[in-house]
Amino acid sequence: MTEEIFREDAYARSCQAAVMAVDARGIQLDRTVFYATGGGQPGDAGVLRLEDGRTIAIVEARRDRETGEHLHIPAEGEARPEVGGTVTAEIDWPRRHRLMRMPTAMHLLCALIPQGVTGGAVGEDKSRLDFDLPDTGLDKDRLSEELNRLIGEDHAVETRWISDAELASKPDLVRTMSVKPPTGGGRVRLVEIQGVDLQPCGGTHVARTGEIGRVSIGKIENKGKHNRRITLLLED
Repeated sequence: MTEEIFREDAYARSCQAAVMAVDARGIQLDRTVFYATGGGQPGDAGVLRLEDGRTIAIVEARRDRETGEHLHIPAEGEARPEVGGTVTAEIDWPRRHRLMRMPTAMHLLCALIPQGVTGGAVGEDKSRLDFDLPDTGLDKDRLSEELNRLIGEDHAVETRWISDAELASKPDLVRTMSVKPPTGGGRVRLVEIQGVDLQPCGGTHVARTGEIGRVSIGKIENKGKHNRRITLLLED
């Protein structure tokens, strides 16, 4: 299996890796800094740099649905590396950094609305979260103000692992209703915003909330009797 460096270090921008397999599905490396699409967060884009200096554009990283293999998807018409060769995997860092700031802000939104999450999607500039929530007259200006207050307080963001058994004994940690965190591997990754939020998450996050920058609430929409969709925007 591929060593996923981003799980422990979301700030790693590149790494050397050996090419394990190449086929119609994509390119498999023994280690990578590319986040694979999952949990509503898009996979990373970037390049694989060959030893002779040539590059292979990677448009997405994703997992094979059947095998779970971590695959790097090259752009159409790009060359393929040789199996057994060495490449340097480099992510599109400006894009990734936005995809670290946004999910961290979404955790803060979860802290302000302590209801079950029925869906969501992460984007570079705009994201959404759906909450199992009756019409309570949410005020988007007030939510924006509270989010920016938490961001400005510059809380530390940390990750740690707990066992499957520990998670089973603490079901309140799981906020998502439609998608449960993957179990069966022996451990589950938690993301904790100190003093604010704690929940399972495999995504990439900034180290402190102050790094998010200013955000605002775009729309609050009714998507059913007990479903409210909230759109979150990065302001820069």
